[in-house]
Amino acid sequence: MSGEVLSQSEIDALLSALSTGEMDADELKKETTEKKVKVYDFKRALRFSKDQVRSLTRIHENFARLLTTFFSAQLRTYVQITVASADQIPYEEFIRSIPKMTILNVFEVPPLDGRILMEVNPNIAYAMMDRMMGGKGTSINKVENLTEIETKIMSNTFERSFENLREAWETLADIDPMLTDFEVNPQFLQMVSPNETVVVISLNTVIGETTGMINICIPHVVLEPIIPKLSVHYWMQNEKKASEPQELEVLEKRIKRAEVPIKVELGSSEISIEDFLMLDVGDVIELNQRIDEPLMIKVGDTPKFKGQPGKMNKKIAIQVLETVKEGDDDDE
Repeated sequence: MSGEVLSQSEIDALLSALSTGEMDADELKKETTEKKVKVYDFKRALRFSKDQVRSLTRIHENFARLLTTFFSAQLRTYVQITVASADQIPYEEFIRSIPKMTILNVFEVPPLDGRILMEVNPNIAYAMMDRMMGGKGTSINKVENLTEIETKIMSNTFERSFENLREAWETLADIDPMLTDFEVNPQFLQMVSPNETVVVISLNTVIGETTGMINICIPHVVLEPIIPKLSVHYWMQNEKKASEPQELEVLEKRIKRAEVPIKVELGSSEISIEDFLMLDVGDVIELNQRIDEPLMIKVGDTPKFKGQPGKMNKKIAIQVLETVKEGDDDDE
């Protein structure tokens, strides 16, 4: 089977063919299982990670809750809006998947570049308008014959509703949504190039007894400046818990009790392999360290102090003379 997105009419035709027996579901399954090679379309580049798409889904789940509250108050009827899916597809594929005549609201979201598209299924749009005009909320699909009054009512309603996106996007960017275009034919709307990757968030919408979809199309150019904020790493950094004073005190005490190795170097020297093989008991190796120069004291392998050798309680000891500052060159 191809990777194209089916329109609603094509889906209905496919279900009808299966129910009447014109097509066999078992044969379709057999074709799917036999296909071993996965076709990759270079025009359909995936520019968002799954993690970033999940973050967008969470943000628009909050947006869906805000829309539910807004439309419930405006329409005074039962409204339920939930996120159905979130996918990244080419813009051309999105345009092909929506009805030929529908409600298209184009918004700018400064300070971000680009525009966002809100596509509202005509059934939902007319149910909203009928309810606002005092009706029961019934839907009549005559989107190609919108009057100026109907256009104004619809555009004003969706313009006010999109203000909820400002609150939902607070963690990403401080945007100011503005309606810039209202269309009914997607073929006349060219926001980005056909192969440009867009994220489409589909909202399943119920208004009274009418159901339909609201699709939000966000081009890559809009999200590009804030993509780092969509990663889980960013959220984890923002939610970092501040350490309690007691925890810091306990940590400091444990660090003070930690044991560290200390080494004192009397000096170093370089000899040939031949001289090394000829060494015998009683031979003397000349070091590069003068007896009147301080010795280097290392903590682990890091130079930390300079000192002079001596004895204390009949044991070899080293007396610290000064601290080696970070960045000092070692003359070893």
